[in-house]
Amino acid sequence: MTTSNTDNSSGAGDKRGAGTDSDAGDNSGAGDNSSAGNSTGSTGSTGSTGSTGGIDPAVRADLDRLRESIDNIDAAVVHMLAERFKCTQQVGHLKAAHQLPPADPSREAQQIARLRRLAENANLDPAFAEKLLNFIIAEVIRHHERIAEDTNTRE
Repeated sequence: MTTSNTDNSSGAGDKRGAGTDSDAGDNSGAGDNSSAGNSTGSTGSTGSTGSTGGIDPAVRADLDRLRESIDNIDAAVVHMLAERFKCTQQVGHLKAAHQLPPADPSREAQQIARLRRLAENANLDPAFAEKLLNFIIAEVIRHHERIAEDTNTRE
């Protein structure tokens, strides 16, 4: 197995942030690993040559294996987010039923601090973790607002 101290798709260790899989064949950053499923090597940037034809077969095998792991992790992340949103939808219904506001700044601040600590312990950039959680929180609040509106229009 060939290892590299710069290829760390989770962002752990090098503090660059998540999604910085520079060997993934896409240079678009976090969240868009559109060429990850392409293990044939027919597209994407693969190093200094700029083409896939000149890559050593052992390196190609390592890339393919790592990309397969990345694909599996991405799938797990999507499924975990789906589970999280199922729970937050239930929270939204409870809040709407009891006329509670969609946002809870105190809870959000606690969650951000907690996630930053978890990120630090995992050698992941805490600023990236905070940005990710803020994105998720904004989506949750949007869902809660919609649930509250739907609840109010039915009454």
